[in-house]
Amino acid sequence: MHDPIVISGIGLVTAVGHDRETTWRNVREGVSGVRQLNGVAGLPDGLLLAADVRGLPAEPGRLRDYPIGKHAASEALADSGLLLRNRVDRTRIGVCISAVYGDSPRIAELRGGAEGAARWHEEFLASSTLARIANDFKLVGPRIGNATACATGTICTVNAMRMIEDNQCDAVLAGAITTIQPLLAAGFYNMRVLAKHDDPTCACRPFDVDRTGFVMGEGAGMLVLERASAARARGARIYAELTAGKLACDAHHVTDLSTDSSTLTHLLGSTLKKARLAPGDVSYINAHGTGTTQNDIMESRGIRQAFGAAADDLCVSSVKGNIGHLVNAAGSVELALTALALRDGFAPPTRNLHTPDPQCDLDCIPMVGRQRAFEHAVKISIAFGGHLAAVALRRWDGAEEQQAVPPLRMAA
Repeated sequence: MHDPIVISGIGLVTAVGHDRETTWRNVREGVSGVRQLNGVAGLPDGLLLAADVRGLPAEPGRLRDYPIGKHAASEALADSGLLLRNRVDRTRIGVCISAVYGDSPRIAELRGGAEGAARWHEEFLASSTLARIANDFKLVGPRIGNATACATGTICTVNAMRMIEDNQCDAVLAGAITTIQPLLAAGFYNMRVLAKHDDPTCACRPFDVDRTGFVMGEGAGMLVLERASAARARGARIYAELTAGKLACDAHHVTDLSTDSSTLTHLLGSTLKKARLAPGDVSYINAHGTGTTQNDIMESRGIRQAFGAAADDLCVSSVKGNIGHLVNAAGSVELALTALALRDGFAPPTRNLHTPDPQCDLDCIPMVGRQRAFEHAVKISIAFGGHLAAVALRRWDGAEEQQAVPPLRMAA
């Protein structure tokens, strides 16, 4: 008997909310967390627009990845009720979390630019945040972290699905964390890919002909994945079923994307095949949607080629105008928001989409979200290094009994 893998817990920290429902409400309403960010080492004040997280307790002299990630993990685990059972077997709970690296204060210290910083191993070992969070909750099942640029969070989820499918564990805490890292910010700035605008909240403009680049964001997204039978036996709230997770590589260039979109087209086709879906079965796609010409056009073309005539009926949106580009955490946060979109039958808007680019010939839900009960959705991630990932989700049975969320208009 088929026992699907489902999402039974969600935790979110973003620039527009420190929890799941606040973040989702503000994304639905079109609220932006983008602002001018000053005091970033190596960058003159006034140059960097970013959606940063403020107001969470921090550890003096320690990296910010850990407290942000732990906050989201705590919410996801509490939401699922996974650890509330008597005699839960923690050897069967795995962890797939990636933070990649932190603020690297030790590098600044060595250059004479900072005082006492985090321990060296917490800065330079990509697994340090993963280990601390797993240890905090005494999760002693398999631990995996991956560094795959902007597809990292989505690939963490695919890895978690495989861990359950392979019977390595019964449940997995999967997610990713990103904080504004000065070296990475300086690198993007030198590449001239960061957006500029007099009004920071209008800077990130996915699929808009007047786009100027992307905006960095920070935060964390955590999901609890497990078999549906276990979640139902515990009485857990199930958000969505994960019907397929597929990976591919655009073997073209480290930072540039193949202009013919053939690899993305293949990835989406194979994802639909694994999920046993026809193109017309999917109603919503949460796009990578960075607000760069290269990504927006390549992604739109790939969707069009994969879905054919059914692409005309798709709702496609990007939430990066609200929360920025969370780099390695983007996929985790946006996958969580996709599950919430399925739960509530509401496709979130693409903020700042005023003049759609004719080369992005899809319904990208300009400015105002759309109430629409849909059964299947797909999340896409596209990353430097050619990493491509897609996850198909299905609205969970019984969701029709939930009260519909009323339509919301974008905040002024």
